[in-house]
Amino acid sequence: MAISVSISHITPITLFYLLLLLVLSSTITTTTTSALNITSILSSFQNLTSFSSLLCSTSVAPDLTRRDPVTLLAVPNSYLSTSPSSDLTRRLPPSSLGDILRYHVLLQYFSWSDLRQIPPSGVLVTTLLQTTGRVHSNFGAVNITRDSLTNSITIQSPAPFSPSNVTVLSLIKTLPYNITILAVDSLLVPYDFNLLASETRPPLGLNITKALIDGHNFNVAASMLAASGVVDEFEADEGGAGITLFVPTDDAFGDLPGNVKLQSLPADKKAVVLKFHVLHSYYPLGSLESIVNPVQPTLATEDNGAGSFTLNISRLNGSVAIDTGIVQASVTQTVFDQNPVAIFGVSKVLLPREIFGRDSAGVTSKPGNAVVGTTVQPPETSPSPENSAGFSGPASHLSSPPGFREEITSKGGRYRMQSCIVTICCIGLVLVEIMKEKPCRIMAVKFLP
Repeated sequence: MAISVSISHITPITLFYLLLLLVLSSTITTTTTSALNITSILSSFQNLTSFSSLLCSTSVAPDLTRRDPVTLLAVPNSYLSTSPSSDLTRRLPPSSLGDILRYHVLLQYFSWSDLRQIPPSGVLVTTLLQTTGRVHSNFGAVNITRDSLTNSITIQSPAPFSPSNVTVLSLIKTLPYNITILAVDSLLVPYDFNLLASETRPPLGLNITKALIDGHNFNVAASMLAASGVVDEFEADEGGAGITLFVPTDDAFGDLPGNVKLQSLPADKKAVVLKFHVLHSYYPLGSLESIVNPVQPTLATEDNGAGSFTLNISRLNGSVAIDTGIVQASVTQTVFDQNPVAIFGVSKVLLPREIFGRDSAGVTSKPGNAVVGTTVQPPETSPSPENSAGFSGPASHLSSPPGFREEITSKGGRYRMQSCIVTICCIGLVLVEIMKEKPCRIMAVKFLP
C-alpha cells in the first residue's frame, strides 16, 4: 500500500509568516536557555583582568551564573591597584573580600538610558550580598543617585553619611536584558561591614568527618562522606565564602522509606545527594532564621545547572525548616558553627526531587503509592528585590517614584511576552491566509495496491 500526498498552494505571504514564526521561536529558546559566564565576558577587556581574577579566587564568579538579570560594578586595574582598593585586596582574606565583591552585583538590569533616568532622590537596589543574610537591615542594598547638573552617577550604602561611595566611570558592556557591566572608580564597602571579623577566624582545615563523629549522632553521614570522597571538596571550599552543611542524624537515615534506595544509587548520584545538603556560603543559625532569599542553590546546583537541586529555607514554628519539594526537614541542633563553617543536624535526609521524585530512578514505588513520609509541594519562588526585607526601614524614602523600578525590572519579562504575542499574531495571520484560499483539498491520501 502506498500513500501519495498533495498539499494545496501556499502563497508567498503565508510562507513568509511561517519563516518568521520559526525565527522567533529560535530566538525565544536561545534567550531562555543561555547562561551568563561572567569571566568569559570580562576576558575580552584587558583593563578588567584583576577584577575578573578576584571574582574567581573568591568563588563569586560561580554565583553569577545563577543570577539573571544583574548589573556588575567592575573596578578597572588602574583603580584596583591604588588605595583604598589595593589595601582591601591585599589585607582581606577571600571570604571577606568575596562579600565585598558580592556587594558589587546589583540584582537588577540597568541600561545606560535607565541610569540617565534615575531621579536625584535615588533608587534603592538589592545586591547579591543582601541574599547571604550576613548583613544587618538593608545594608546589603545600594542607593544609586544621579546629579541632575552633571549627570554623574554615584552609588553608596543607603545608610546616612556612609563613608564609602563610588562613581560610575563608563559603560563597559550590556546584554539586554540580562547583564550590564559598569566601570566604577573604587571598591565599594558595605556600611557596618566588619573588616576585622575575618582576622579572628579560626585556622582553615576543619576535619568535617571528625566533627561529625564527635557529634555522636552522625556516624552514617560521616561514613558516607568519607566513602564518597566529596568531604575533601567540602573542606577545600572552607577558604572561600565558607560552607553550611545540613547533616541528617542516624535516626533520619533509619527513618528512610523502604522504597528509597539511597545506598543502591550509583556513586555519582550518591555524591549529588550529599552535595545537595551543602550551601556554598557560611550561614550561622541566626542568618538562616532571617534569610532574605528562601530558595538557595546548593553545591549540587553548581554541577547540574541553575534552578536545579535547590533548597527552600524558611522559619516555621520557631525553627528553621528545609523543604526539598518532596521532603520537609527541620534543623534540630548545631554541630559546629565557627566562621567559615557551619554544620547543623537535620531531622530528615534531604531527598532532591530531581532524583527521588515520582518516576525517578532513586525511588522504587508501587503503582499509586507516593514516597512514604514525604510531602509533595510546589517549589516556592524567590521574592523579588523590591519585596525583600532589605527594603523596609529608615532608608525607604530613597526608593524610586511609583512605577519606575517596576519598569526597569520587568523589561526582560516584557521582551519575552512581546515575542510570544508576535508569535501568536503570526499563527493567526497564517490561519487567515489559509482561510482565504479557495476551497480545495489540502491533503489527499490515495491508497494504491
